[in-house]
Amino acid sequence: MTNKNMICDLETGVCGVTEEEDMEMIDFNQPKKSINLYYVTDPICSHCWAIEPTLRRFNEQYGHYFNFHTVMGGLLEKWHDGPIDPANGIYKPADVAGHWREVGEYSRMPIDGSLMVDNPVQSSYPPSRVFKVIQKHHHDELAYKYLRRTREALFAFNQNISNISVMINIVNNLGLDGKAILNEAEQPIGQQLLNEDFSLARSLGVRGFPSIVMINEENKGVKITGGRTLEYYVDGLKQVLDVEELHPKQEPSLSHLLKKEKLLFSKEIEAMYDVEKADINHFIERELSPSSYQTKEILGELYIVTTAKK
Repeated sequence: MTNKNMICDLETGVCGVTEEEDMEMIDFNQPKKSINLYYVTDPICSHCWAIEPTLRRFNEQYGHYFNFHTVMGGLLEKWHDGPIDPANGIYKPADVAGHWREVGEYSRMPIDGSLMVDNPVQSSYPPSRVFKVIQKHHHDELAYKYLRRTREALFAFNQNISNISVMINIVNNLGLDGKAILNEAEQPIGQQLLNEDFSLARSLGVRGFPSIVMINEENKGVKITGGRTLEYYVDGLKQVLDVEELHPKQEPSLSHLLKKEKLLFSKEIEAMYDVEKADINHFIERELSPSSYQTKEILGELYIVTTAKK
């Protein structure tokens, strides 16, 4: 051999570079990029309600690529004499009803909206503070369940979610002490926690809801504002990860999803499993045992609720 470094050594049993160590640890795994996804939202954001089906599927199938963080954005502190959302013609609570109904009809996530004429939500801050207190003492998943139940109550079932008794009832149904949570939320700490979210939303450059901001380890990312398709969110995730292909997880079974969510609207099932509206009853009957659910209807939309015990 002409290369002095290359030998076959009888003692070490190596044919190769003499400087190699006898034993060393090596790692063939490519370092995984840690993506933080910030979902900036608000309990009374109708377009946030509209993207629930798509966002759930994105989270279920691609959530292993990112850490999901829910951030309260502060959509409505209080009503005042000036315009709240002039682009949508919203100057007073009653103006919201028509806009919400349009969003509900377009998205097929049912919205009644008449509440905003008869008994309007005066501020989205109280339920947002409750969200933050639950998040502080428990975990993000339970806080997100509270947010979901709050939106169901407001949009589909026409309840005033800024009302103390309504908030307490929603929290109690999560297995928590509603009065204690509400009491803490109305203390200065409640607004302090909420202000921290407002600061975070500003630092992310968010000015509209829903907004999804995905950031990688190099502190670079994408911001997606408004309701988008699943493919749009997946493309954004690819950009942040700098990859051409992602490997989604299998979507959960309908029985598993219903057990976790307790209530699912037809649109949510259609979006998760690529089912046509005309085929939804057949799909549900095929996937679920008759004793595990009840079928109901509201505002022309079918939904199912679990009959399983907690």
